[in-house]
Amino acid sequence: MKKSIYLFSAFLLVTSLAFGQATIKPSLGFSFNNFSETPSGDFTGKIGSQFGASVAFGKKFYVEPGVYYVGKSSEFSSTSGSGEITDDIVINGIRVPLAVGVGLLGNEKSFASLRAFGGASGFFVTGVGDALNKDDVTSPTWGVFAGAGVDFWIMFAELSYEWSVSEAGEIKMSGEIPNMDIGKSRTLFFTVGLKF
Repeated sequence: MKKSIYLFSAFLLVTSLAFGQATIKPSLGFSFNNFSETPSGDFTGKIGSQFGASVAFGKKFYVEPGVYYVGKSSEFSSTSGSGEITDDIVINGIRVPLAVGVGLLGNEKSFASLRAFGGASGFFVTGVGDALNKDDVTSPTWGVFAGAGVDFWIMFAELSYEWSVSEAGEIKMSGEIPNMDIGKSRTLFFTVGLKF
């Protein structure tokens, strides 16, 4: 019984310390997506969007899980016997990142501070554009990312780059271009938000 009381007391202490240093971070931003394989054409990143929130636990060193709705967009173009073919590749889904970070310059009392972070994420597809069939798109896809953030008072801005470690899926093309794998997704994220 004593052991249970000690364990419960330790759990309450750790939980209260963790939530005492928790920062809630709602945010929105842009994404630029590209793919690693282009066997019969070229992919060009287009602007996508994202919004969601994360919670950072800790100050100098922190862990930050989050949930974001992300729209990834690229343009595929290919030249065939009948001319140039272009298609917008759109993949929408829920991105769940888990970041580990460190404050580099400044702290929570400074007007501005700089931090670096990295981690892993899962992307769960909720919808696709006309050029794709949702059943042919891999879900979830897993990725790793790295980035930096600047905090100003209660606002922040982050720039990060994500490399997918799993294949994104296949494009079902019409006409003269055969179906093809689109490879691994590579995405640049720019995010702004508030800290509470």
